Amino acid sequence: MKAGETAVVSGGGPIGLLVAMVAKSKGAHVILSEVNDVRVKMAQEMGFEVVNPAKENLIEYVDKKTNGGMADIVFEVAGVQPSLDITTEVVGIRGRIVLVAIYGEPKPVNLFKYFWKELTLIGARVYEKEDFDEAIDLITENKYPFETIITDTKPLEKIQELFESIDATPDGMKFLVDCQ
Repeated sequence: MKAGETAVVSGGGPIGLLVAMVAKSKGAHVILSEVNDVRVKMAQEMGFEVVNPAKENLIEYVDKKTNGGMADIVFEVAGVQPSLDITTEVVGIRGRIVLVAIYGEPKPVNLFKYFWKELTLIGARVYEKEDFDEAIDLITENKYPFETIITDTKPLEKIQELFESIDATPDGMKFLVDCQ
């Protein structure tokens, strides 16, 4: 990804927000798509341009923002069929679609869109040393409030309390176990 490109991130959970932060740090124009109102608000408070596709047409929004060019790159982070389906609609000609989400079973995709738009599909599962270096740099630059993504942290000996916290907080983001 390079500066000036338009990136659509579909899914505003913890991973989606982190992907959006990295894209923005690289100079991309980021449009985040999220249906959960709590996550929409959090992303907006973090300075992201957010569209709730349950309330607003994401395809029309991206079309308008890009003067018809659509997104250069789309990150599918939500892991649900509607999010997967819209990736080929919001990406432009010769665009890239990055699958970050993990699916429990095979999902149907419209291969005609891949052919006619000459799209590139990229799987994102493995991290390299450079990815960790970049993450550390991003955190130390202190440009983003990473702590807002963390809903709760408990020591290992209180893991049951952490699971109770997860159950009690359906709109929570990231729950961490401190193993020290």
